[in-house]
Amino acid sequence: MGALKPVMTGALGAALSLLASIGMADGAPIIMTGAGSPAAIQPQVDAFRTLLGPLNPSTAGSFGTGRREINWDGVPGALSAPNAMPAGFFNTTSPRGVRFTTPGTGFQVSADAASGIAAEFGNIDPSYPGLFRTFSPQRLFTPLGSNVTDVNFLIPGSSTAALTRGFGVVFTDVDLANTTSLTFFDASDTPLGTFHVPAFPGNETLSFLGVDFGANLVSRVRIVSGNAALGGPESIAADRVVMDDLIYGEPVATIAVPEPASLALFGAGLLGLCAIRRWLSRPRAA
Repeated sequence: MGALKPVMTGALGAALSLLASIGMADGAPIIMTGAGSPAAIQPQVDAFRTLLGPLNPSTAGSFGTGRREINWDGVPGALSAPNAMPAGFFNTTSPRGVRFTTPGTGFQVSADAASGIAAEFGNIDPSYPGLFRTFSPQRLFTPLGSNVTDVNFLIPGSSTAALTRGFGVVFTDVDLANTTSLTFFDASDTPLGTFHVPAFPGNETLSFLGVDFGANLVSRVRIVSGNAALGGPESIAADRVVMDDLIYGEPVATIAVPEPASLALFGAGLLGLCAIRRWLSRPRAA
């Protein structure tokens, strides 16, 4: 796991130390993990939800606190397997403040039982329903043509960049250690750390990882799901992993950081003010 990094660094250390709003949060992030059956990971998932706060409705605008969730089950059949799901669906159609990108060809949500399409990505490979399972039935999520998904945070229903305090994912069929991970980035796109998802070898297993930084530091999360994209059977070398629930802190507006010259002036002014206050409060001769 990488160390937390401040939003800004530079030669203004003395001045910046006076600005509580710039820098990293105190303490290490809280990490919640679990693996096995749905019942085995439920306590960790619920504890992570409690950390982030109450569930907010899927409406535009930021509530400032609380959390949002995506369980994929509200995606309409026309945007589910074998069709692609739009990358911005959960910021526009169902506003929850996230937009997905991938170096692959797009994203897909698995079909439900009523569709007549094979569930759990059986439309991609007939072996997949025997590998994967849901945490919250009936749908799962995956990038196509890649095992990498970037999650960018926005004020829900807008194109305004946002920050979140924490993010967690339920994965299914994580067989190999240190292949599935979450990497967090701050507002300047500096990595805050990479955290690995616990493996639980065997078919139809679940793994959960949630990371809470305790302050709104995160602008983007990179999800690496296994070490191979969907498109063929699993093997000893190819660990194919897909996702179920996403749980994350309410996206909030980023705090504008002054330009270096303005920041230097402001810092110098603060230091000058402190010097004046010390001079005024010095003991006087009788």
